[in-house]
Formats: sequence, structure tokens, C-alpha cells
Amino acid sequence: MERAHSLLLNEEVCSQLGEHQRVEFIFEWLNHLKKLLPATDRAHVKQNQRRLVEQLSAVLIGSPGPPTRWLLAHCLALLYRLGDPVPSSLLVDRCNDIIRSKDDSPSGLPTRLAAIACLGALFEQLGRMLAGSFKDTLANLLKAMKSAESQGRYEIMLSLEKILQGLGVSAVPGHRDVYKAARTCLTDRSMAVRCAAAKCLLELQREAVFLWTSELENVATLCFRAFEGSNYNVRVSVAKLLGTLLAAAVEPRQPTAPRQGGRGRSSLEEVMDLLSGGFLRGGAGFLRASGDMLKGTSSVGKDVRIGVTQACVVFVSTLGGSWLEANFPAFLSLLMELASHGRATQTPGDAVVTRRCVSFILRSTLGSLLGEKAQTNAAKQLCLAVAAQKRAIVSSADVSASQHVLVCCLLELGGLVQGLGSTAAPLLTDSTLLDTVVSVLLHPVSSACLAAAWCLRCVAMAMPSQGSLLLDRCVERLVALKSSPEAVAGYGAAVAALVAAVQHCPLGIPHTKGMVVLALAEDLLRSASQNSRISLQRTRAGWLLVSSLVTLGPAVVEHHLSRLLLLWRCVFPASLREQEMELRRGDYFTWQVTLEGRAGALCAMKNLLLHCRELVTDDVISRLLTPLACAVALLTKVLHLSPVESFGLVMNQLVTDLSGQDNLNQPCSELTLLPPLCHHDDLPLVGPALHDTDHRYIEEQLHGSSVGGGSLDNDAFSLCERSDDAPAPLPPAIALTAAAVRLFGALFPHIISAQRVKILELFVDTVNQLKGQRQQTVQTHVCAALCSLLKGGIRGSLGPEEVRSPALSLLSGALESGSPLLRCLAAEGLARLVQVVGDPGFTVSVSLLCFDRLKTARDAASRSGYALALGALYRYTGGISSPQHLSTCLGILFTLSQDSTSPEVQTWSLHSLSLVVDLSGGLYRAHAEPSFTLVLRLLLSAPPTHPEVHHSLGRCLHALITCLGPDLQGDGAAVSGLRSSCLVGCGVMQAGPDCLVQARAISCLQQLHMFSPPHVNLASLVPALCANLCSSYLCLRRAVVACLRQLVQREALEVSEHAVTLVKELPRRDNTQLGETDVGLEGALFTLLDRESDPSLRRDIQETLVHMMASSATSGKLGHWLKLCKDVLSATTGGYTKEHQEDEEADPTRDDDSSAFRARSESGGPFTALRWATRRFAMECVCRIIAQCETADPAHFDMALAQERRLHESTDFLVLHLGDLVRMAFMAATDHSDQLRLAGLQTLLVIIRRFSAIPEPEFPGHVILEQYQANVGAALRPAFTADAPPDVTVKACQVCSAWIASGVVSDLRDLRRVHQLLASSLAKVQSGRDTSSQLYNEATATMETLAVLKAWAEVYIIAVQRSRQKENSDPSVSSLSSSSESGGLLKLVQSDLSTLSRLWLAALQDYALLTLPQEYASQLPATGGSFYTAETVKQARAHYSSSWAPILHATSLWLHSTGFVMSDDSPANLSRPATPTSMGHTSSVGGAKSPEDISSDRLHLILGISVEFLCSPHSEDQMENITSCLRALQALLDVSWPRAKIGNDQALSVELLSVLHRLMVTRESVSVQLAVLDLLRQIVTAAQEHVREKRHSAEVDDGAAEKETLPEFGEGRDTGGLIPGRSLVFGALELCLCVLVRKLPQLSPKLAGTSPTVSAGQRLMEGFSAGSAGGGGGGLGSVVQAALQALKSVVTSPMSRQEKSRGAWILLLRSALNTLLGLWDSGDSGVDQISLLTALTVFLLSAGPDVCTVEPLHALCLQRFNASMDVVSQCYQLLSSVFQGPPGVAVPYIQALGPPLVRFLQVLNHN
Repeated sequence: MERAHSLLLNEEVCSQLGEHQRVEFIFEWLNHLKKLLPATDRAHVKQNQRRLVEQLSAVLIGSPGPPTRWLLAHCLALLYRLGDPVPSSLLVDRCNDIIRSKDDSPSGLPTRLAAIACLGALFEQLGRMLAGSFKDTLANLLKAMKSAESQGRYEIMLSLEKILQGLGVSAVPGHRDVYKAARTCLTDRSMAVRCAAAKCLLELQREAVFLWTSELENVATLCFRAFEGSNYNVRVSVAKLLGTLLAAAVEPRQPTAPRQGGRGRSSLEEVMDLLSGGFLRGGAGFLRASGDMLKGTSSVGKDVRIGVTQACVVFVSTLGGSWLEANFPAFLSLLMELASHGRATQTPGDAVVTRRCVSFILRSTLGSLLGEKAQTNAAKQLCLAVAAQKRAIVSSADVSASQHVLVCCLLELGGLVQGLGSTAAPLLTDSTLLDTVVSVLLHPVSSACLAAAWCLRCVAMAMPSQGSLLLDRCVERLVALKSSPEAVAGYGAAVAALVAAVQHCPLGIPHTKGMVVLALAEDLLRSASQNSRISLQRTRAGWLLVSSLVTLGPAVVEHHLSRLLLLWRCVFPASLREQEMELRRGDYFTWQVTLEGRAGALCAMKNLLLHCRELVTDDVISRLLTPLACAVALLTKVLHLSPVESFGLVMNQLVTDLSGQDNLNQPCSELTLLPPLCHHDDLPLVGPALHDTDHRYIEEQLHGSSVGGGSLDNDAFSLCERSDDAPAPLPPAIALTAAAVRLFGALFPHIISAQRVKILELFVDTVNQLKGQRQQTVQTHVCAALCSLLKGGIRGSLGPEEVRSPALSLLSGALESGSPLLRCLAAEGLARLVQVVGDPGFTVSVSLLCFDRLKTARDAASRSGYALALGALYRYTGGISSPQHLSTCLGILFTLSQDSTSPEVQTWSLHSLSLVVDLSGGLYRAHAEPSFTLVLRLLLSAPPTHPEVHHSLGRCLHALITCLGPDLQGDGAAVSGLRSSCLVGCGVMQAGPDCLVQARAISCLQQLHMFSPPHVNLASLVPALCANLCSSYLCLRRAVVACLRQLVQREALEVSEHAVTLVKELPRRDNTQLGETDVGLEGALFTLLDRESDPSLRRDIQETLVHMMASSATSGKLGHWLKLCKDVLSATTGGYTKEHQEDEEADPTRDDDSSAFRARSESGGPFTALRWATRRFAMECVCRIIAQCETADPAHFDMALAQERRLHESTDFLVLHLGDLVRMAFMAATDHSDQLRLAGLQTLLVIIRRFSAIPEPEFPGHVILEQYQANVGAALRPAFTADAPPDVTVKACQVCSAWIASGVVSDLRDLRRVHQLLASSLAKVQSGRDTSSQLYNEATATMETLAVLKAWAEVYIIAVQRSRQKENSDPSVSSLSSSSESGGLLKLVQSDLSTLSRLWLAALQDYALLTLPQEYASQLPATGGSFYTAETVKQARAHYSSSWAPILHATSLWLHSTGFVMSDDSPANLSRPATPTSMGHTSSVGGAKSPEDISSDRLHLILGISVEFLCSPHSEDQMENITSCLRALQALLDVSWPRAKIGNDQALSVELLSVLHRLMVTRESVSVQLAVLDLLRQIVTAAQEHVREKRHSAEVDDGAAEKETLPEFGEGRDTGGLIPGRSLVFGALELCLCVLVRKLPQLSPKLAGTSPTVSAGQRLMEGFSAGSAGGGGGGLGSVVQAALQALKSVVTSPMSRQEKSRGAWILLLRSALNTLLGLWDSGDSGVDQISLLTALTVFLLSAGPDVCTVEPLHALCLQRFNASMDVVSQCYQLLSSVFQGPPGVAVPYIQALGPPLVRFLQVLNHN
């Protein structure tokens, strides 16, 4: 392929190639030429022009394929434009001659088509230079049109479009002729020709004013006719044409003089009349339409209505958002006229389609064109429309007409409010909206009531604070109007919808509301039988309420389960005998009410299983089985059932439902039944409308049956579903079939084998007996049931072998069906059947069956069905992978895919081929080259009029690229050939006209880039991606963003650079520029994110932005990203609301400059009016940028360094943008959207934590955040207002405590501002919540209270720490400001401390109770704790576990400050009646406790919580809690009273030590280990104090008793034995050893290997351990020094002087000395001799003669000194101290060591 890369065609190489390679070679040369010509010097082009034209002309007459001819035309035109344009007219004449020629040979047609394409390209590029040839060319093309086949008509239309584009206004003389030709093509039988004609007319209307003035009505009628029988692409193209024309008519692009009898500008009314006419009458002429009117029928197809709907959306989008804002009232009223028109709503099915279409127009325009402010205004208009309908109702005809208007308006109002979220609050400032919506609940038609209920549910989801209020209001009205059927139905639905909304709102509703709803439901069900007029409504409403109650989840339902079970028991007969008796009595009405009740009860049961799975125990199941058995019995009207038989009888009923005569006349709705059972990869075969398109909401209606599509009034219980979009349950008949299909799949495996065979044989017979549409209906139902069984229901075997034959017969029959969807289903079913049977013989027989049928079948349906079955078999049967089978299979599929007579067979067989390639794995490598050749050949020759063939070719190419995988990186000739084939194939698909094909090309390039990045040219790919970023096709936008997401993970900077050049010219969907040039691709993606509603696409856009940011935010583009985020945040439709401004003017005393720091939207930014979700994402991006900078350059967080570096290099640092960061956080934190406020506060928190310690270089002693105090205060204030949501307040508390703790603010006056906010929240906590005015769940109050207490605790902890630091530092050094601040902060907290301490203790007591194991649950207070209620225990636990640790620490510090002395204002005891409102106020229950008891309770509370937490296994992220616990314990043990308690209780001390030991072993953190050692010191001190105290009291008691005979205290008593696990000393030593060994591993083997006497070893260890605590781990030397000191203190212990212990002590010391002497013999070089000699000296000097002069120890000691005299010089120093020791020790040493010493001195003297 490299040889094709030259200016002139290499004819020598080309002539040696085979035919197919030549075509590929020429295409590659043309592709290269297209890029090369613009880059080549003009003189060089002119020099080669003649030769090039000859070569290109040769290609022209060589019958090129479609992609080649388009490329050829482009190159020729480019050549003349860049070279010498004069000879171009000769080429035009030549092309015209080719078109005129009557050559009918097979090669003639491609040449003629190429000539037509060349004409278009030449005129497009050269424009008016060719104006002279225009007339002849046009005449020639129009004449050729008359005899041309579809491909010719298609090319001529495209060519005319280009001619018009090139000539512009010069083409005016030919406009009418072009218009006439395009008119006929717009209703052509070929869909591709219709699309091309629409594009041609779209080009024509740019200059031809008559199209949107005098001819407007005719063109509109023509478009309506074009919609008839159209496919999706035609609808999109024609809708674009019609919408653009109508927009031009309303707002002309150029002024037009009103013609004689004509008109200039059209009004909105006239345009909407045209559209309504099309919607109601279609494209029919007057006569046909009036005939229909007389007959009372409607002949307008759904495709026309859907086309008109799309055109209306294009019309509004073209005029733009500001036009819509200005004209919305008029537009809405015209739309509503359409919605309520009698002709549009003749049947329920028509009515549903009409409502869907109107809803779609509203959603697509209001939802995507308007900003938040405009949406709010639109919502008000919708309210007015609803109110107007309510007033207009007079007669019953008005009622039915008004329902459709109401449904459309209310559903759109719900959608708007839900999208606005909490920014919709201004709508509720006056009660108009809610009053209007609530008034519709009394509408006599159920669809309007349910739409109003749904709208209320949306309000509750958008603004959780409204949920409880609305619920109360509706419950109150329901109780008051219980005797009105409309009120019961309407308010019942509203209550159910509001309760069901709670599953979307984390803040919940008060627990009591559930009890109210259940009581109301019971009341309605009880009173249903009292009044027959409203029995039905009460029954339905009662069960609807029960169903919605169950969605509140297990936490609520568990309290009501017994009552629910009772309700279920009552609605069904107690036994099957009673059921039998029931069946013999009752009239129609009684049964209607009964069945309604039972249906509702079953819905509630289903919800219980969905939402409260953990409550459904075996006992509950057993109690539900009786009602279910009765339901089944009633369903089948048969008695005496055993469980197994009951399955069989249900089965009989299902068989009747699926294949019975009653259901034959029910039209079957394939689209609802089959797609979930097909494989999602196969669905594109059925058509792109099943794909996700932007128009899916209305396109679905095309495939629905004539019964109509989904609508809320089909099933009111769908209000309880968990969905964001309005549910659209199917009509009962279709829903029943779908349910029967699902149940068949679940039940079939449970019935006996014989019955299985019978059922399937019955199905086969039924299908064979029927004909035509009825046969297809049954076939669809039966195959769906069978596939439902094969897909999910079956585990294990299908049954006896006899089952296989009828199953195979059913599926193979469906494979030959005329319905493509049914064939898809049958292919999937057949493959699943082979998988389930799992018998190799059966697999082979099915494969052979497919091969045989494919050889014999002639009709397209059968061949396509069996071709797909071959591919599907590969999907589920791994064992089929034999090379021989693969070759046969490929042979057949290759042949079928080249059958150009039937595009359908080609499409299906190529799709099947792609499955085989995908699933054969390594076996396929051998067939890769022929497959590539086939795919490329077809791509280069398949006609563009059948894009579905190209879709399948794209799938094959994708599968082949995946199959080769990383091998594509190779350098061999074969591999590079395959790689260039891939690139050529992708190029062909990218240049194709169909969007799905372009999307597939992009995903192929993405795949290729993954396996072989160097070979994908980003310079051409990225601009192509950006050009499609705002395509009107969802699939293409998805492919583009998915590809970008992958590219930016590796090469983000290159992608950005390539994109910047292109973003300038990007058209947006509503025809305005997408992004400014300075925001680049990132800005374009932000804009797209704001417009898109598709969740997966939004996720991909966000990930793309995150990856781009990750790669460039810290490497030079930091400022760019921060500015981008700031622009996005500023792009709001308004800053503060009026109320805020009035507040500020009214209160001039506020000591805050928030008014100066107003979050105004900066007009002139690159973005306009972005939604809150986009702005919240920008805020998250800011947090991500800060996190990234942490791991990058340290200068990002160092102002001095950053300023210095900026002088020398052009890098950017985060710290320099601090002002922007704070401003962004402020803007977000004061927004209307709660979600954005949370993100803003979180960012503020991150900023405070990261930047609080950075000093300000210009003002020493200050930090850089100090200048932003006012902004922080102003950002926090709105979060503490009375109406702020609890989650916002909780986050703000966190920020407050972080701000105060950060130490940024030193001035007490400034601190007070933030302190006041916390104080106000504390006051709120103290007052407690009034239960009647509660808006949220009680757990939310718990969360808020604990957040406030936690924030105060953190502030108190920091205040105490600072005041201690001040005391410790030299008072003269500490500056005045910091001293006033630290003391001042403590003073500020001190005033509230008595209240706080009480609340803290109450919270800790709650937490202690909540952490008790499950078996003690019965001991929990029945009414709840201080801050939680009994019903919300589960939710409360999470809140307590996130905030207990700082509270614990603060409480300990407070107790430390009081020294455990009770003050008067503290409570008298700790156990108190636990009510959520008592809030820690206590009242004595069992008589007052003594202060001693209270202190003891408090001590044990803190100890208990700490020990429990430290004992349980925790993950690393709880380090803060561990530290808090340890510090709390340290604070406690600093006070004498708790120390005495702990010293007195040895078991407690030992337990504490063992917990600390475990902590030491499991935590590596140095701070934790130091804290543990400090605690160890405190515990040992406590024990020592205790011993001292006992000694002292004993001395006092005994008076003058002698010291020697004092009783022993402490451990060991007479024996000195320590019991591991009970001994404090042992525990302490163990812990110390643990530290030593961890810090100095070299100690470990020595200590392990030296224990002749354990006790002596332990004493030595004690020495070491004391050394560790003193030496602090500074290397082995300091440890040894400390150990020697410790040894001295042990050896000189008073034990040796006491009579009782003296003998044992001396023995012990001797044994220790023996161990020490033994260390020399170990010969270990690691033991330092000086240390050993020093230790020996310590023994000699301190232990006395009883220990040291005993043989053999004495002799050994002498020997050691003697031996060391030659080696160690320090030996003499030690000897001198020994010689001066006590005579009993010194004399023998002087005698023994004197002579050698003298000899040594003599030697020295001689020297």
C-alpha cells in the first residue's frame, strides 16, 4: 500500500495486481491524493495536471464502486481548483456525454454514476466558473432522472445538492426544475432516494425563497406523504427539511417582499396549523380526507405522526432557546389544541400516541434548549395551562378532551421540576403550582389524576423538604373527602406516589407517616364494603397505599409486618374449601371489587419480595402461601390442588393464554414481548429504531400494537416503581401475555415430564392449524414462552428426549417467519436449546439441519433466519469449534453474503459471520485474510442505497480487528497488508453517508488504536471525531465520545491540540457555535454534557474530561482548567435571589462583607445558562485538580517557592490561584441547588485542609488563607438558616470545625462569626425537634445533631491543645495575638461547655448501647436513645459510628479539666428516660446516685467504648478513631481519681495492656506506638501509686513496726512468680519487648536464646524495656546505656534488704549474673564486650558480696576481666571503679588482678 502513496498513479504496480487488489490500490491512491493535493506546490500540480487528469479519467471509465467514485469526484474537482481551472468545462462535457450514452452493459452503470458524482463535485468546488454549463448539465441530469433506477436517482439528487451548493445564487434559473424533480423523489419507493431528495431540498431552500413562502403548504403536504411508510433515516431527514422551512417562514433569513396574492412572513399559528393538519390528516388530498371524515375512520399512520413530531422539534430548535422563551405561551396553547383534538384521540391507542408525541415535543424543546431560569418560567406557563383546563370543563366531551392536555402538561411539569431539582424552589414560593396540581387529583378521568400524582412525586423527589408537607396535605384531604369516589381515587394515588418517592430521597420522611398511611389504608379497606358507590375506589386506593408503604424498605416495614400479613389473610379465603363455596355466589359487582382487592394484594406482595427481601423469612413465606394458593385456584377455577398439581393447572391456564382461541384476535405486540428475550447484539438487524436513538420515546410507538402503547392509567400500581421517568405500563391484554410468557419460563421446569412433552406438542399443532396473521400471533407468543424458559428458567435438564423434537420444530418454523424480530428470537432460542440439551450429537444434527435448509431454501426470510442461527450456535456452544465445521460454516456464509440480489440475506449472513469471527477465537486466524478480502470487496462495491449491508460489514471488520488483536502491531508483509486493509475499510465507512456506519467505523478505529496505537493517525481521526461530536444521531455521538475517552487516556495533549484547530467551525445541534476557540475540546465537552440526557453518554463525557484533566492539569494547563471550571460555574442564569438582597439591605449591622463578594454570573463567559448538574461536576473537577497537585510539585502548596519559581520558568502553581479556588467554592456553596451547595462546601473543606498552614511570604507570622475569612463566613452562613436541608448543615458543620481548628483566624472578633453559626446550631439541637413539624426522617435529625456535637468536640479538642501549647512554650516568646487567640477560643467554648458535656455524654451512652451485640438487643430502651428513636436504630448506627470518636476525646478532656469533680450544673446521674427530645436532660429514676457512682459510670463508659473499638478488627482508614481513643485514655489517666480506680483494679489494667499489645502488633504508625507506650507508662504509674498508697496506709496502721517485716505489696508476693494473662508486670514487659523487637530486630534472637533462668532473663528484659521507654529508640547504643541504668536499679532493689524476700532475691541475682557471664561463651560478634564488662561492673559494685563472691561465679568474673585486659582499653576505667568498691568485693579483685596490671604498666614504661 505504501507504493500507492504518490502524486501520480503507479501504473506499473497497478497493472500487476489482481482485479480486487487493483480496486483497493486505486482507492488508497485516491485517498492519499485527496490529502496530498492541498499540501503540494501549485506549480507542481499544474505541471502534472494533464497526466493526472488522464489517470483519473481512466479510473472514471473503469466502472468504479460507490466509495471510489465519490473520492474520485472529489480529487478531480480539487485538482482543477488547485491547478488550472480552464479545462474543467471539457470534463463537464465529457461527463454529460457519458450520462447521455445508452450503454446498458454491467460496467456502464457504475461509470454513469461516477460521471454524475463528478459533475456534483466539480460544480461544488469550482462554483461560478462553470455557470455557463449549468443549464445543459441540469437538463441532462433531469432527463437521465426519468429513466434512472434507484441508485441513479440517488446519485442525481446528491449531485444536484452539490451543484446548488457550489453555484449559490447563480443557480436561481434552475430552482423550479430542481424542485419539480425533488418532489417526485421525496415520495420515491427507495428510502435512500427520499433521504437524498430531502437533503437536496434543504440545500435548495437556502436561495429558493418560494419554498418557504408561496410553496410552503405544498412542500409540507409533500413531506407528510414522504413520512408514509418511511424508515427512521427518512423521518429524520424529512423532519429536518420541514422544520427548517417552517422556521424560515416564521423568521425569514432575508427580507421578502409579499408577492401578489402570496404572503411574506408566516405567523406561528399558520405554521402550527400546517403541522396539525399533517398530524390529523396526513399527506392525503382533500377528497380522501373528507371521505375518511364521512366514514369516521382515521387513515393517518403512526409514521406520519411521528415524522410531524420530529419536524416540530426541529422547527423550534432551529429558532432557538430565546425564541422559545419569548413565544412559549402561544406555542403551548397551539400544541394543546392538537393534543385535545378529537381526530387525534379517536381510539385509546391513538390517544396514547398523540400524548406521547406532544410530550416528546415539550421534553425535547424545554428540556434541552432552555436554561434553568427559562425552565422555571415555562413551568409557570404549564401551570396556567392546567388551571385553564380545569376552568374549561363543562360537558363530558370537555372532560375527555381535557384529560390529554392535563396528562401532557403535568408529565412535562414533573419532568421540568425533577430536572431543576432544588433550584425549582422559587416555583413553590406561592402555592399556585401545588394548588393547581392538587386540584387535578379530583378529575373524573384516571389518567389525569395519575399524571397529577406523578407530578407531585416529582416535586417530592426534587425538593425532599416538600415530601412530608404534601403527604400531610393529601392524607388530610383524603380523610375529609372519603365519601367522594374521585377524591378517594385521586388523593389515594397522590399519597401512594409521594410515599414511593421516598426511595429516591436519602433524607426520608418521619417514621410516623408510615403508621398514618397504613392506618388510612386499613380504614379504606375496612370501609370499602359500606358504600357500594365507592367500594371499588376504596379497595384500589387501600391496596395502592399498602404497596407504596412497602417501598419504604425493611426498616419501616418490619414494624408493620404482622398487620400486613393480617390484611393479606383477610382478602383471600382462609382455605381452598371456602374458595370453592365463594365461587358459587356473588354478583358481577361483588366479584369486580373482590378481584380488584386481590390484584392489589398480590401487587403489595410482589413489592414486599422486591423491597424487603430480608424480612421474608420461612415463617412469612408459609403465611403467604395460603393466599397465593387461593389466587392460583381462582385463576384456574379448579379445586383440590396439591402444590405440584397446582403448577400443572397454572400451566394449563398459561397454555390457554398463549395459544387459545380467545387471544387470537388480540393483536400481538412484538416490540414489547420479544426484544428482552433476543440477544441485544442481534437487535440492530431489525432496524435502528430499536437502537437507542434520541427519538426512542416516540419511535417505540410505531412497533406497538394497535391496542396502543404504555400509559399510566393502565396500571396505577406502577406509581410505586423505582424509576426517574414516568412509568408507562402496557395495556392489560399485552401485559397479560408478557406476564404469561415470563411465568411459563419459570414454571415449566417444575411440571412432570410427560406434561412437558404434551404442552410443546400442543403448541406445534396449534401453530400448524392456523394461517396468516393469527398463526404469526400464536407463533410469537409460543416462541417467546419457549425462549423465556431456555433463557432463564431452566437449570439442568430440559426433560426427556421427546421434548427436543417439538421444541426444534417450533423454533425452526419461526426461523422462516416473515417477521424479522421473530427470526432473531428463534435463532437465539435455537442456540439456547442446543446449550441446554448439551448433547454433542444433537448439536451436530442442528448444525446439519441449518446447512441443509440453507442449501434448499430460496426465500430471503428462511435463508436469513438460518444464517443467523449458524452464528448464534457459536455463541453458546464451545464444543462446536472444530476446524472442519468452521470451514463448512464459513463457506456457506461467504456465499450468502455475496448474494447482491437480496440485501436482507447479505445483511443477516454478514452479521452471522461477525458472530463466528468473534466467537471462534484462535481457530479463525487461518481464515482472516480471505475474510478481510471479502469485507473490503463488499465495502468497495455495495450500493449506498442499502446501508444495512454496510452496518453488518462494519460489525465483521470490528470482529476481525478483535480477532487479530495485538498481532496487528507486527512488521511482516502479511500483517501490514491486513492492517492497511483495516484502515481502508474504516476509511470507506467513515466516508459513507449513513450515521450508524460512521459510528461503526469510529469504533473499528478505536479498536485498532487499542491494539496498534502508532498506526492510527490522530491528526485525521480527532478532527473527524470532533466534527461529529454534535451529530443529531445519538449512536454517532456515543461512538465519538467512547473513542475520545480511550484516546485521551494515552494521548490527551495531542488530542487537545488536534481538536483546537477544529472546534472553531463546529455547528451545534441548534445551529449556534458549540464552543469559543479558547475553551477547546474540553469546553465543547462541558457544553455537550449539559445538553445530553443519555446516562451512558454523560458518564463517558465525564470520564473523558477527567482523563484529560489528569494528564494536563499539573503539566502547564492548570490555569486553563481552573478558568474553564470557573466559567462553567459562573454560567448560571442568575446569582442570588431577590430575598437575599433584601435581607442584606434590611440588616446593615451585619459584620460581614459577603455583599461585596456576590456570586454574580459573569456575562460574556463562553458558556450560557448551564444546569446545576454540569456545574456540580465542574466543582468535583476542582477537587480532583487539588488532589492531583498533592502528588505533583511541592511548589503547588508553597507560596514563597511558587513565586520564586515563577520568576525563572513559565510554570503555573495551584497556590497562585487560591483566590479563584475560594471564589468558586463560595459561588457553589451559595447556589440554589442543594447538590451544588454540598459540592461547594466539600471543596471549601478541601481548600481549608490543604492551604491553612501555608505562610504568607509578605507578612511573616500570617497565613495566606487569612485574607479570605469573610468569604468563608459568607459561604457558610446560608447553610445554617432555618430552612437549610440537614445534609447541607451537616457538611457546613464539618467546614466550621475545620476552619476554626485550622488556626487561620487569630483574631477573636473574626472567630466569633463562625463560632456564632455553630452556637446557633447547638441551640437548635438543645431545643430538640418538634415532632409535629418534622420534615425528614428521625435518622436525619440524629445525623444533624451528631454532626453539630462532633464539630463542637473538634473545636474543643483544638482549643485545649492550643492552650496547653501556650502554657508549655515560654510566655515571653509567644506573640500576643496567638495567646489571646488560644485562650480566647477556649473561653468561647467554655460558655457552652456545661451543655455540651451533657449532650456529649448522652451521645456516648447512645453509641455504647447501639454497639451492643445482637443478643442484647432486648436491653435497648424501648423508646430509643437521647438522639435516636427505636424505629430508626439501623440508620442511626451509621451516623453514630462516623462521629463518636471526637466526642469521646472531647468528653475525656472535659473530665480531665474538671478533675472528675462534680460541678453543680452537671446532671445528677447518667441513666435517664431516653426520649428523642429530652436531649440529655436527666431526671433521677431510682433515687439519686452519689457523685462517686456517677464518676465511675462515666469512667467505665469511656473505657468500655475505647476498649470495645480497639479490640474489634478495623481497617486502616480508622486511624483517626484509634488516635482519638488513645488520646482520650491518656487524658483520663492524667487525672488522679481515674488513675486510682484503674490502679486498684488489676484485672482492668491487665486487660487494657493486652488491648494495647494487640494494637502495637497490628499498627505500624509511629504516633500510635508512642501513644501506646505513654499509656503503658501511665498504667504502670497508676499501679505504683496504688502500691505506694497501700504501703503508706499499712505503715500508718502499724505505727512503729519495723520496715523489714512490712507485708509485701504489688505482684509476686512471697514467691515472686508472675502469672501470664493476670500479671500487670508481665503484660508491661511483654509490651515493651514487643516494641524493642519491632524497632531493633537484632535483639530478637539473643533474647530468645538466653534463658537459663526465666526470671533472671525477665528482669534483664525489664531493664531493656525501661531503656526503650527512656531511650526512645535512638539506635542500639542509647538502648544499651538505658539498659545498664535499668540493670543498676534492679540490682539495687530494696528486695535484697527485706528479710522475707532476701534469699530468693539473691538466688535470682546470681542466676542473672550467670546468664550474663554465659554471653561471652556464645561467641557472637554482635555482643559488645564493653557493654558486657560494664554490666559485670554494675553487678560487682551494686549486688554485694553475697551475689558476686560465690564460686564458681567469682572465678568466672575474674577470668572475664583478666581476658579482657589485653583487648579492651576501657577495661582499666572499669577496674579502677571496682577497686574503689566495697572491701568485700574489691579486695579479692585487687589481689587477683593487681599483678597483671603492674606488669602491663611496666611494659608501657619500658616502651
